[in-house]
Amino acid sequence: MIYIVLFFLSICITYIIRFYAKRKAILDIPNERSSHTLPTPRGGGLGIIILFILSLFYFYDSIDIGLFYALLCVIPIAVISFVDDIFTLSSTLRVSVQSISAIGAIYLLGGVNHIDFLIFDLDGWWLNILAFMTIIWLTNLYNFLDGIDGYASSQAVMVGLGLFIFFQNPLGLVIVSISLGFLMFNWHKASIFMGDVGSASLGFIFAVLIFYDTSSGNILIWMILLSLFWIDASVTLVRRYINGEKITQAHRKHAYQRLVQSGWSHSLVVLSSILFNLIFLISIYFVPSLWILFIINIISVFIIIRWIDTQKGFE
Repeated sequence: MIYIVLFFLSICITYIIRFYAKRKAILDIPNERSSHTLPTPRGGGLGIIILFILSLFYFYDSIDIGLFYALLCVIPIAVISFVDDIFTLSSTLRVSVQSISAIGAIYLLGGVNHIDFLIFDLDGWWLNILAFMTIIWLTNLYNFLDGIDGYASSQAVMVGLGLFIFFQNPLGLVIVSISLGFLMFNWHKASIFMGDVGSASLGFIFAVLIFYDTSSGNILIWMILLSLFWIDASVTLVRRYINGEKITQAHRKHAYQRLVQSGWSHSLVVLSSILFNLIFLISIYFVPSLWILFIINIISVFIIIRWIDTQKGFE
């Protein structure tokens, strides 16, 4: 019942935010790097984060206390991101706040001193640095991948399903419910955008959940669930760097954006990503070895990116 309530609350809050954003002209104005053509209200992700934080308290007794407080570290990121959605702040200030939240989350999780990954059994204090960099990267890459209608919110639904199914965490269905409520307004053509307050905050939340349990199977599941996002963002960053481009400058070169530029509709790209995620979500149950599935997953995403290159070059 709580998940149904969250779904309808998400719809109501998103509607209110959209109404307010229109009245106050808190709009995303199209430019040469945009994938939309009309000024559109932004900041709708605020409803997602408000409901997520309230749900944390509702499920307080079901969540490890360290994880509970680590997830609350998303609040500074949500605040600075929401302000950025309205006034546009410097990247230095945003990353500084993200860094403070990341350090706080790692500390509250008890530190990251051991990671099992494939054949590697890693130990040492330096893993905390790796965790810090990963949290910052995932926080920002989720923001980078929020560039077409319904993409980031539908990905959140799929990740939430994985969180509930494979980790038995009730917050998974919380994320599904509130993201679906927002998606009612964010599906193409979107009448409101998630904004940094939603995308950056979701990226941070997923990163914290990854480092809550760093056993090999869990790490691989997370990398599979988020593969479309982290591989696209990472490959695009490397390719732009090799091309001598200013990597901090906004662009439209991610694979999903180029697919839209090649003629695919926003909805078709999003539906295809959902199908891709569903295939691997189901496969986790049937493939006997997670690392084999992980390799298949990685190869599949690279094949997709190479195919997109034939449809719309990396220009």
